[in-house]
Amino acid sequence: MGSAGGGDDDIVVSLENVSISFEQEQGLLDSLFTDAPRVHAVDGVSLDIPENDVIALVGESGCGKTTLGKAAIGLQRPTEGRVTYRGQDVWAAKDGRGDVDVPYEEIRKSLQIIHQDPGASLNPNRTVLRTLETPLKRWQPEMSTEDRRARIFALLERVGMEPAADYAHRYPHQLSGGEQQRIALVRALLMNPDVILADEAVSALDVSLRVETMDLLLELQEQFDTSFVFISHMLSNARYLAEKADGRIGIMYLGKLVEIGPPEEVLGDPKHPYSEVLRWATANLDPSQQEIADPPVRSIDIPDPVNPPSGCRFHTRCPEARAVCTSEAPDLDEAAGAPGTHCAACHRTDPDHAYWDSDPLEGTDGVELPSEDE
Repeated sequence: MGSAGGGDDDIVVSLENVSISFEQEQGLLDSLFTDAPRVHAVDGVSLDIPENDVIALVGESGCGKTTLGKAAIGLQRPTEGRVTYRGQDVWAAKDGRGDVDVPYEEIRKSLQIIHQDPGASLNPNRTVLRTLETPLKRWQPEMSTEDRRARIFALLERVGMEPAADYAHRYPHQLSGGEQQRIALVRALLMNPDVILADEAVSALDVSLRVETMDLLLELQEQFDTSFVFISHMLSNARYLAEKADGRIGIMYLGKLVEIGPPEEVLGDPKHPYSEVLRWATANLDPSQQEIADPPVRSIDIPDPVNPPSGCRFHTRCPEARAVCTSEAPDLDEAAGAPGTHCAACHRTDPDHAYWDSDPLEGTDGVELPSEDE
């Protein structure tokens, strides 16, 4: 299986065949008599994140995109597979196994996160200044108070929070949602990170603030040479960010990365049926517009991640599914490692695959994606 990313020389984070599963919560009585079922949140995903890159992961709620993003920045230990930072196994460094070339503390500093709800991640009893001073005191204890505050004020001004001294002495409840998100962004940038996970970072903002915040993210990403992994359930936001940054869009479905590539190709010429229905389900790809109803699919039943379908996981809903899709799981092709490559985990991408001689599944006849005018 190929690894979706860029050249080896500039790879910051690499995920190699990463799988992550969790025990599903159950009642006390059930726990006494049965083992907890396991939810397969991520299954066999490989992905490279080069320097100064932007990748937007999109998919329905529960598809595993946030779990994959947390694995990429060392916040979620894989059940199987490997995550490396500049060639160093992240969890080997954490556990002190083998020869550790990059200390775990350096890895944690270099991989940061911006949460969906910045208010929940800010201590309500601390001023902005105290919140922002804390990581600097931990990671750069040699820095003087004067230098530390000068750096904080400069970044506050850089994100448009002026006068910086005024904002620095406010408490989180004295800030708007957009201002809280900017504080969270400043806190991440203070570490000069290589990768920032932005987990639904604009979805809670008012429509008028979304584009403004994404533009700020892009400006800072270019200025600081930071890579962003942007998680979103809204295709319009993902498209805006990925296109502006000349980045990539990755489509996830039920724990699998099913398509990845430049946004103009993934959206303009989708290769996976799931990407296609997501595209047609988006009324307007302008990020200032809301998404519309669920995409047209063959079945309204979303499979259970505890017991995912055999073969291609999308076959139970796919309007293009054939018999071979129920037994043979497609992989992203080996060309996925090349920069700018557009690839999908679908048998239909191979003109010589047995898919084309396989019988359509019951219920696929007559199920078509709507035309652009509909």
